[in-house]
Amino acid sequence: MLWIASAMGLLFAYLLGSIPTGYLLGKFLRNIDIREHGSKSTGATNVLRTLGKGPALFVLFIDVLKGVAAILFASWYYKWLVGQPLFTTPSSSDFQSLVPWLVCSSGLAVLVGHGRSIWLKFTGGKSAATGLGVLLAISLLVGIGAAAVWGITLAVFRIVSFSSILAAVTAIVLILSFEHQLPYRLLVIAGGLYVIVRHRANIQRLVAGAEPRLGQSNSDRS
Repeated sequence: MLWIASAMGLLFAYLLGSIPTGYLLGKFLRNIDIREHGSKSTGATNVLRTLGKGPALFVLFIDVLKGVAAILFASWYYKWLVGQPLFTTPSSSDFQSLVPWLVCSSGLAVLVGHGRSIWLKFTGGKSAATGLGVLLAISLLVGIGAAAVWGITLAVFRIVSFSSILAAVTAIVLILSFEHQLPYRLLVIAGGLYVIVRHRANIQRLVAGAEPRLGQSNSDRS
């Protein structure tokens, strides 16, 4: 029962990440499938070029919030689970040592949910905004550092994909530079690499010098 309840927590994180904010907003505002426009991503960048600044800011906020909520819920849920009389067994103390690992697994689950939404036939966004939310929830300094690098890079180069990739690398460097438990370090490393892999098509265009800048035509596929 304890492990089934734990799996339910991971499922909740995945389903939370799977909420297709950009897709739903496209349907609500213009009755379009945003996956058929621009980069075909459901993230805030494609919403910006397809629907405008207001909707993009809304999607950005909700996607970041999904990451924060997944970590905060998991931190409460797994600690609550261990304290329930129904699950009080001789092995429950051993399970308690796994709580940080389960919280971090929820962080990965929300990222995968955003990028591979069950409601969109396992398509979705690049998980950068949701990843920022996860970072802010587990380490405010790391989250702020990654966000600052993203903002500065975007201001200088005006390429969202490059900014997101550099922010992911920064998060990995910062989490290794500060004192954090091993599960949280591994979460940021795995999550950062996941975000980078989700940008692999952008990386190819960056290398070829073909990645459009923010504000250019809708052919930008960041």
